[in-house]
Amino acid sequence: MVPRIGEHKPVATTIVELEKQESPVSAGDGITAAAGMWTFSGVTSANFDKHVTKSVPLYKEGHELVCKLSEFFVGPESTCFEIGCSTGTLLCALAQQHANKNGQFVGIEIERDMADVAIRRCAGIPSVKICHADALSYDFAPADLIVAYYTVQFVLPKHRQELINRLYASLNWGGALFLFEKVRAPDARFQDLVTQTYIEYKLEQGYSADEILGKSRSLKRVLEPFSSAANVALLRRAGFEDVVTVMKYLCFEGFLAIK
Repeated sequence: MVPRIGEHKPVATTIVELEKQESPVSAGDGITAAAGMWTFSGVTSANFDKHVTKSVPLYKEGHELVCKLSEFFVGPESTCFEIGCSTGTLLCALAQQHANKNGQFVGIEIERDMADVAIRRCAGIPSVKICHADALSYDFAPADLIVAYYTVQFVLPKHRQELINRLYASLNWGGALFLFEKVRAPDARFQDLVTQTYIEYKLEQGYSADEILGKSRSLKRVLEPFSSAANVALLRRAGFEDVVTVMKYLCFEGFLAIK
């Protein structure tokens, strides 16, 4: 309904009003979620690729970078894992990048709906296997490459070191872990600069203020970013000595750790 001249039409719902809402609100791209209730199942799995490529800067470019750098670690008959493979997009790209090497590319995905999407996407690639499983209890085979592409940030902090330890233990000597994460800034001023710039980025992608706020609220207790330093400390405690940043854009960072 078009408001009459003189009527006040609020541009965005206030934080207080949103906090009072119990029903899910839009997070953009047909996805809805209530505060602290973000999930990767249901409609999110169907709309995930569209949503994540708009929400995470350089998402596709990060895929391309991982594929290019994987050439240094994937050899004949290598085993490679992706932790939280979502729809299987990156895993399929890796398998196709190394199609002549007779390797095995295994995706570990804890969400059943997301695993089903990945299974359908990768059905035509014999070297790809999708496992509906929890990486914290999965029995890893020795691997030359492991990728965790914006997934460890969703693991409870109390379990995060345990997971990184398991990944380190499963790598062959000289093998690599790609860890891409949303990260916190080192201090309050930089955090403020990064947060405001990222909000402007999402507005430029076509998300409304309500959708941005709705998504932020839905991730309470679900997404818990560590700082760059804390992520490096996780890797070093696990045993990695060689760690470098290979991609960085605002609060999104990709690390390469070599065993």
